[in-house]
Amino acid sequence: MPLIAHSNLPAFQRLRDEGETILSEDRASHQAIRELHIGLLNMMPDAALEATERQFFRLIGRSNQIAQFYLHPFTLPSISRGNDALKHISEFYKSFEEIKSNGLDALIITGAPVDKANLSEEPFYEHLKEVIDWSYDNVTSTICSCLATHAVMEFRYNKKRQPIGEKCWGVFPHEVIARQHPLLKGINTRFNVPHSRYNEISLHQFADAGVEVLVKSDIGAHMCVSRDLFRIVFFQGHPEYDSISLLKEYKREIAAYLSNKRSDYPLFPENYLNAQNRAILDEFKDKLLSTEFNLSNFPETLIAKTLDNTWRDAAGAIISNWLGCVYQVTHEDINRPFMDGVDPEDPLAIK
Repeated sequence: MPLIAHSNLPAFQRLRDEGETILSEDRASHQAIRELHIGLLNMMPDAALEATERQFFRLIGRSNQIAQFYLHPFTLPSISRGNDALKHISEFYKSFEEIKSNGLDALIITGAPVDKANLSEEPFYEHLKEVIDWSYDNVTSTICSCLATHAVMEFRYNKKRQPIGEKCWGVFPHEVIARQHPLLKGINTRFNVPHSRYNEISLHQFADAGVEVLVKSDIGAHMCVSRDLFRIVFFQGHPEYDSISLLKEYKREIAAYLSNKRSDYPLFPENYLNAQNRAILDEFKDKLLSTEFNLSNFPETLIAKTLDNTWRDAAGAIISNWLGCVYQVTHEDINRPFMDGVDPEDPLAIK
C-alpha cells in the first residue's frame, strides 16, 4: 500500500500533485493490510525542512508495497528556527514525547547544519543522543543520514569525524562491497550517490568501531551497518536528494558569498552539471559580479530541466529492502537471516 495521509501535512498534497499515490486515512482503514510506522527526525534547516520531508516520503512511498506506511515527522526543540518553520512544526509535527508514547517500527534521522567544530558543543547534541539511545532499544532499525551518522559514531562508538578541507560535494560513483547483505539485494554493484560535507568518518574509523562498510567510493564510505548488521544503518551521502537539490545548494552557497558568510565564490558540485550548464552558470557569475545581475536572475528553472538523476533507482531499492526487513522483523517474527554469524552476546547485537 502507499503512504497514508493521516494529517494535513502539506507534503502529502504536494506529492499527490507530483503524481505519487497517497491514500487517505479513511480509505486505509478499510484495507486489511498491516501498518508500518516510521519516524522522521527532521533536523534540516528551515529552507530545506519541507523539501526533506518530501524527499524521504517519496522514497518510502515508492518502495515495496508490503504495508500501509505512516510517516511521523518530528524535530528537536534545541534547533533554532524562524517563525514560518516553527508554525509548520507546531501544526504538523509531533513531539518526541508523543513519538515515544506511540512507538515506531523504524526511524530515519536527517542531517543538520552545524556551526561548531566539535559536535558535542552543538545545542541539539544531547537531545539527539537521547533520541538515538531511545531508538536503539525501542525501534527495529534506524537510518542515520550524513551529520546524524557523524554524531552517532561519536557518542556511541567514540569516533569523531575528521575535517577534509575543501567541501566534498557532487555526485560520485560507488561500489557495493557486501553484496550478500539483504539491504543490497537486487542493487547494481556500482551506482552513484550525492554527497555534501566538510567532514567524514573514515573507512578506518568505521572498521575500528566494528561497523561494517557495505558501499564505498574513492571519497570514502557511504553506507554502513552496526555490528548486528541492521539496528543502525549509516549513510554519509544523501541518496534522498532530488535532482535539483545540489543546484539549490549551489545557489545558497552563492548567497552566502554575497552576504560575506564565505570568502570565495563556490566551485561547481562535481560530476553534476554538464558543459552547457557550467557555461550558463559561468555567464551568470560574470554578470552577477559586475552587478548586471542579482541572485534573482539565477537560471534555476533553465538548468533544472536538463539535470540527470543517476542515484534515485538505487536509493529507492535500498529503502525498499530496508522496509522489507523491518516488516519481516516486526510482523513476521522471522529468524533474522541477516544475523547469521553474529554473536548473540555481542552488546551491539539486536536484542
